[in-house]
Amino acid sequence: MHNFNSNTENKAEWLTPPYVVEALGEFDLDPCAPEEHKAPWSLAAHNFSVADDGLHQRWEGRVWCNPPYGRETFKWLSKLSRHGNGIALIFARTETKGFHEVVFKQADAVFFFEGRLKFYHVDGTQGDSANAPSCLVAYGRPNVDSIEHSNLKGHLVRI
Repeated sequence: MHNFNSNTENKAEWLTPPYVVEALGEFDLDPCAPEEHKAPWSLAAHNFSVADDGLHQRWEGRVWCNPPYGRETFKWLSKLSRHGNGIALIFARTETKGFHEVVFKQADAVFFFEGRLKFYHVDGTQGDSANAPSCLVAYGRPNVDSIEHSNLKGHLVRI
C-alpha cells in the first residue's frame, strides 16, 4: 500500500483518476499537471507543470487543481479561492488549520467521496487506495452545480 503522506516510494506525482474530472466537465487550466508528455492523459485545455511553477502563474478560466499534498496544499487552495472558479482535489483533513481557513471559510462547497480514491502513477497504472479520504473543494457556484450533477459517489456539503 502506498503511503501518500510520507511518500515512501519517493514519487512526487500522483495522477487524478480520470473518471473524476470526466464527471465534472471541461476545465481550462490544470496548474498542477505532470510534466509535459509524462502522463497518459490531460485534465484541462492548458497545463502548468512543476517546471512552470503553476502557483505563480496567471490563472484563467475554470481551474482543476490536484495540488501537491502537504504543507503547500493550502497555498494552492488560497490562490484558487482568490481566483473564484475551480475545483480542487485534496485529502479530507478537516481537522487542520488550513482546511478551516481556506475550505470552511472560503469555499462554496465540499464533496466527500464515498470510500477512498485510487490515484494513478504517471505511467497510467492504477495505484492502491490512498491512506486517507479525499474530497473536492468547489469555489464558484457553477462548480458546486457541476459536482452536484456529476454522479460521483459521496456527499456534497454546501457551505
